[in-house]
Amino acid sequence: MRSLRLIRIAAWTAAATIGSVVIGLTVLAPDAPGIATNIVSSGPSAIGGPFTLTSHHGETVSNESLAGKPYLAFFGFTHCPDICPTTLFELTDLARELDEYADRLNVLFITVDPERDTQELLQGYMTSFDRRFLAVRGTQAQTDAVVAAFAAHVQKVPLESGGYTMDHTAGVYMIDAEGGFVGTLDMHEPRETRMRKLRRLTGA
Repeated sequence: MRSLRLIRIAAWTAAATIGSVVIGLTVLAPDAPGIATNIVSSGPSAIGGPFTLTSHHGETVSNESLAGKPYLAFFGFTHCPDICPTTLFELTDLARELDEYADRLNVLFITVDPERDTQELLQGYMTSFDRRFLAVRGTQAQTDAVVAAFAAHVQKVPLESGGYTMDHTAGVYMIDAEGGFVGTLDMHEPRETRMRKLRRLTGA
């Protein structure tokens, strides 16, 4: 719990430094490394498919295989220092409160860094979170396709010290059982607001 608290504090401190991370129609600077951009939908069919990826268990995951069950989708990468692990910890905590209703929900962590995030690395990374969550990856072409399917923003940003980081949309997409985009989950919202959204999505 202490490590979780430290990660949350680090994430909130980073967020305070760059300003509020807004999910929805507010646009944040897309050229600033590590800063999330907005989620914009032009209609129900604009978000959520088609895509085909592979889970950290080695199974094929696609918009078609997910049909019939609502899911959450979150873009990130394992080298992310704060927002990505904090969001996954928060989702783990929310799933725990949903109790048995969490079984009605799939949660996808979609890596935007397939170059470094191998299946083996994702297997180890996901042991820190709810066992029902799936980390999914693809070839670069498949990654580009899923980014386009969710109208997300992803940009590889070189670092002065060498290497690179990934700038990406940081919102959590909510998709219903019919594959329709129904909104976003904002980790800066009050907890009761997030739980209300999840209960509505899962029928809890």
